[in-house]
Amino acid sequence: MSASVRSLWASVLTLTMGAAAVLGLAQPASAAGDAYVALGDSYSSGVGAGSYTSDSGDCKRSTKAYPSLWAAANAPSSFKFVACSGATTTSVSSGQLGALASSTTLVSVTAGGNDVGFADVMQTCVLQSQANCVSRVDTAVSQMQSSLPGKLDSLYGNIRARAPQAHVVVLGYPRFYRLSGSCIAGLTETERSAINNASDVLNGVMAKQAANAGFTFSSVVDEFTGHELCSGDPWLHSVSVPIINSYHPKAVGQSGGYLPAFRSVA
Repeated sequence: MSASVRSLWASVLTLTMGAAAVLGLAQPASAAGDAYVALGDSYSSGVGAGSYTSDSGDCKRSTKAYPSLWAAANAPSSFKFVACSGATTTSVSSGQLGALASSTTLVSVTAGGNDVGFADVMQTCVLQSQANCVSRVDTAVSQMQSSLPGKLDSLYGNIRARAPQAHVVVLGYPRFYRLSGSCIAGLTETERSAINNASDVLNGVMAKQAANAGFTFSSVVDEFTGHELCSGDPWLHSVSVPIINSYHPKAVGQSGGYLPAFRSVA
């Protein structure tokens, strides 16, 4: 091979290797470098999915919850899973943000449902009259529109202060019911419609406050469409034993609903 040809091939090889480095073709996955912290309430801890870690106690952190599934698939440089059943915006701020650091690069969080009395809303609707159910839902919606934005602002501000460089993903909540669906007993269509509307309002408030904070909001409504209660193929528990599972995603709701919603923006 002539010197000029060898020189040409050397130049081509150098350019090709340089392009591969620039494009990241030699890297396994960008997520491998992430320092990931999962915050939030029971929808992030994985209540209803089973397979809870022994060290999580009443927080009920599941190996089948979307944070664990994402970490297993993407091998981040570090993974701290501190989401806890029953968490509010206030308790996330006071009890979970110690997991964050200036080196944190990725954060996920669900919070807001417990601030407006999610469990009490569902209990009222299951056990009391339609009028009482709708009234309790209306009260929750009023709280979403009045006090919740400030609570979310405070939480999001605290997250940013602790993890100034992190990409923060706020995940929403699913609609619970397929209207005119397969259920022949239980709540009335009026009650189901009111609960779905409340979920839409809650997601809207969370999306707005997340945008204000410079965070990314990811809805799970599309992922759960066709898999609501009364759909015939629900990814959510209805009234269940143990009672804590009620109205929480099953394992398939975490893997088929929350995980894709998070993965698409992480």
